[in-house]
Amino acid sequence: MTSPTDPSQRFGLPDFSKHGFQIKSELGANRAGGRITYLATHIKTRRSVVIKQFQFANSSNWGGYDALRQEGQVLKSLKHPGIPRYLGVFKSDDGFCMVQEYKRAHSLAKPRSFGPDAIRDIAIACLEILVYLQDRIPPVIHRDFKPANILVSKKLKVYLVDFGFARIGDGEVGVSSVVKGTLGFMPPEQIFNRHLTEASDLYGLGMTLICLLTNTPADQVGDLVDVTYRVDFRQLKSDLSPQWIKWLEKMVNPRLNERFENAKVALEQVPDHGLRQPQTLASHTQFDLTARNRGELLTTAITLTNSVPGTTLTGNWQVAPHDSDPPLSDGRHSWVHFSPTEFASNNVTTQIQIDTSQLMTGQIYERTLQLKSNAHQAVQSFALTVETAPMPILRNRGTPYPLLGGLLMACWITVWGLTTLLPNYGPGNTLTVLTIFGNGLGWQIGSWLLHEAKLNSPASRITMMVGAIAVALVAPLCLVLNVTTTDAVTTAVTTGLGMMGGSVLSTISGLTINRFWQQDIKPKFAIGLSLLTCLLGLGLGLRWGLALSNPWITFGLIANAFGIGTMLTYLPIQQAQTIALYRHNVEQHRIRP
Repeated sequence: MTSPTDPSQRFGLPDFSKHGFQIKSELGANRAGGRITYLATHIKTRRSVVIKQFQFANSSNWGGYDALRQEGQVLKSLKHPGIPRYLGVFKSDDGFCMVQEYKRAHSLAKPRSFGPDAIRDIAIACLEILVYLQDRIPPVIHRDFKPANILVSKKLKVYLVDFGFARIGDGEVGVSSVVKGTLGFMPPEQIFNRHLTEASDLYGLGMTLICLLTNTPADQVGDLVDVTYRVDFRQLKSDLSPQWIKWLEKMVNPRLNERFENAKVALEQVPDHGLRQPQTLASHTQFDLTARNRGELLTTAITLTNSVPGTTLTGNWQVAPHDSDPPLSDGRHSWVHFSPTEFASNNVTTQIQIDTSQLMTGQIYERTLQLKSNAHQAVQSFALTVETAPMPILRNRGTPYPLLGGLLMACWITVWGLTTLLPNYGPGNTLTVLTIFGNGLGWQIGSWLLHEAKLNSPASRITMMVGAIAVALVAPLCLVLNVTTTDAVTTAVTTGLGMMGGSVLSTISGLTINRFWQQDIKPKFAIGLSLLTCLLGLGLGLRWGLALSNPWITFGLIANAFGIGTMLTYLPIQQAQTIALYRHNVEQHRIRP
């Protein structure tokens, strides 16, 4: 006999002590159907168990008894951590009882709030249980997949219970006109007693997940379905991942042949990200970088932000494959580096470093940076353009043609102007000698100006030498022609004009030589080209100013021009040879654009 102080007696609970169990509380009841579920303790082991009882006297519907026996028969052969174990059966004084392992978890029918990641974990756990059931031979079809039959613990451990409607093997539901299952969670083929397959339980799981996502109670699930048994996904949250919506649509498709074939296929196609996806906002869409020095390390940065609450942006950076780039070494690109390469943050700044020491000089490199993340746009591309520093031998090299043209025109116009003025002052030969003498002095003045400008070239020395030669050659002529007989004003004006012209020509010639010197052009070549150009300008000025038509003068001008043209043609050829030699010796092993 049970002691009067037995708690089960005080609260009107049945006494199962003779069967080895002490009832602790009632978990649920369907008294009209004669079914009650208790939480009990096994007296010997002190382990908590669940006892499901069918009371014969309290129900005229023996379907509950059949369901309880059916559940026991199915559970006997099942061993899975997500299915509470079958422990046995016994007959009580007023009914039939089945004992099952107790799990400290609540059903999804109890109102609770789950985050997106938790719902994804629940979906995967349920599918893993279904995979186990469907891998049985023959497979087990649960037939009553709904929130009330899924238990979830605080640590998100998932358990499937209530196998009362389960059947072993597929096929027709049966000859009975009574549909076994729960409306709203049964697929159409089950409602209409048609052929059931391994895809049938997927419908109930899909509807359960939709209830969780929309916070819809199980008894209101009909509000989510239209007359064609299709779910209106417009009621789902707008930030739900499109991949997840597509996956859920396939889970609850009313057409059996358009659902996933079985739980294994559905599990394989579960999206690899959470139900809600981050939205990535990048501070840059493309990168344009220019190196000024050979081998320079270029650095830039990009900031990524995610504003979708309840989600965490995760991803990694990489460079899209390119035919010119060598294979990755330890997963790192050869000349584009990221820090950090991988991240999990809703606000992250990544430093991007470009090592141009491995690249060819004077080239433009175009690559595509790829961000692979769990965002809605799984792969984002960013254009990277890198312009490397010019080749060292070409760093200061520019075209000399404008300066040579300026030198030619300056000499031409200066001499032409001087020769135009000379006849106004006296005898031509004497004035010409005075002009040349003054011109030589002017070249001396120009060389002094260049020297004071501290040009790092032989320009001042060359111009001084030219002026000295002109003075040395003309001085004896001054004595022979007795220039002292010319009046003082004419001598001063003529010599002054020569000095002014010589200063201009000397300065321009010196600047030209200096420019060639800066461009690493050979000194003899630079001096010769400059002086030939100056001589051509002088000849043209004299021919036009003095109206000379001697064929020898014309021949000399043509020969001078031919020499200048030859030297200018040689310059790009020599430059191209130097570039080819440099690239062959230095850059043949560097990465190409």
